[in-house]
Amino acid sequence: MNKKISLGATITLMIMAAAVTFSMTMIYYMDVFNGKVYNLKERETMYSKLSELDRIVRANYIDEIDEDALNEALADGYVIGTGDKYARYFTPEEYESYMVDLEGRVVGIGVSAQQDPSGYILVNEVYADSPASMVGLQAGDLIVKVDDLDVNAETYQQAADAIRGEEGSKVNITYRREAEDTTIEVTRRKVDIPTVFSRIIDGNIGYVQVTEFNESTATQFSNQVDTLIGQGAQALVFDMRNNGGGTLSSVTKMLDKLLPEGDIISAEYKDGTVEVLAKSDENEIDLPMVVLTNNRTASAAELFTQALRDYGKAKSVGVTTYGKGTMQTVKKLNDGSAVNVTVARYLPPSGVSYDGEGIKPDYEVELTADMEANLENLDETTDPQLKKALTALYRAVSVFYVSFSSPCRRYGRCTPARAYPCRTAPRPDGQPSPARRSRAPPSAAPLRSECCCPEGSPPAFRYSPLRPAWGSR
Repeated sequence: MNKKISLGATITLMIMAAAVTFSMTMIYYMDVFNGKVYNLKERETMYSKLSELDRIVRANYIDEIDEDALNEALADGYVIGTGDKYARYFTPEEYESYMVDLEGRVVGIGVSAQQDPSGYILVNEVYADSPASMVGLQAGDLIVKVDDLDVNAETYQQAADAIRGEEGSKVNITYRREAEDTTIEVTRRKVDIPTVFSRIIDGNIGYVQVTEFNESTATQFSNQVDTLIGQGAQALVFDMRNNGGGTLSSVTKMLDKLLPEGDIISAEYKDGTVEVLAKSDENEIDLPMVVLTNNRTASAAELFTQALRDYGKAKSVGVTTYGKGTMQTVKKLNDGSAVNVTVARYLPPSGVSYDGEGIKPDYEVELTADMEANLENLDETTDPQLKKALTALYRAVSVFYVSFSSPCRRYGRCTPARAYPCRTAPRPDGQPSPARRSRAPPSAAPLRSECCCPEGSPPAFRYSPLRPAWGSR
């Protein structure tokens, strides 16, 4: 009797559980169905309106409609209408050009150019180790003929396109320099577009300007940073002003070279999930660093800045950055066109998004409108932001100028009476370390008294007595 009742109860419970499961399943699928119906209704409304508009226009428009142009405009309008300010629709031709730009390599003669007021092609820059540089083409030259095509205002774009071609093919270029025309034959090949420019400032400060991030930027960056260090750079300035960003893979490779082991960047998606996109290894460059920023420093350039700050590797100088902290992905359509759409929000190592806010600098220094307009012509003597960066580096590493023929340019003659004592550095446990006397290079005379300036140093000798107060790990 009891067994029968227990069996009946068990069956009843199973039926109830099945009913509950069925109910919950039905509720779930009803929600999904209702959502799909809602989306279908929304789409039906959109398509219905578009169909009505198309019918009215075709029935009344006096001229013929360019169907290809109409379709491209419809696609472009849809993307604009989403409200995604970073989304973009690419025609097949635009998409192809976009992918070439991302690669950072072009097949051509290796020049940057623009249209001259007369309609000619004005050479702005000749890339290093390019076919153009090999045949003597120079910045400022005017290209007046490409093969048999005379360059003018009407043919400019055609001529500019004709300079590019298949790798290994040849093109005849006629250029004008000081009112004299010269024709040269140039063999086209793949050329890396320069995006990194560097030099030594004040003897031992490495200056690195990055104009954008494409797939060749990381290699350029690594090679030039290594060169600067090989030339004796004791600190680094990274100029990210007017850098609008670029590829994520490029900036993460660059940061991996500079940062210790840890996360570089994460992405937060629409559903709230967070994914680590890139990590750095244990290898790092242990030098003091400063990053220059302005209100046109955006996207990958902001990530570069914030990641270095989050790890305590660098300070920033300038003004608040643009505030683009979102990730876009490009999806190719069946006809060769493509759409670039925002899919996630970037999270730097700290996990705090800078999207819509920008990155406020550690040292705020503004430029005048004239300085901003002529930024490329400023240097360490005329650029207030760069001068502030150098000051911060000098303070961090206790860098001194010493002249054999004159007193110390920064702190006066190094004598016992005007001794500049060596600083102390904290131990890893936070306790103060005993003061340590810095070791002068073999070429310098022994230190004098408690002074950190080597007596008898050669002119313009630069000396870093300690590791930086910030930026060392």
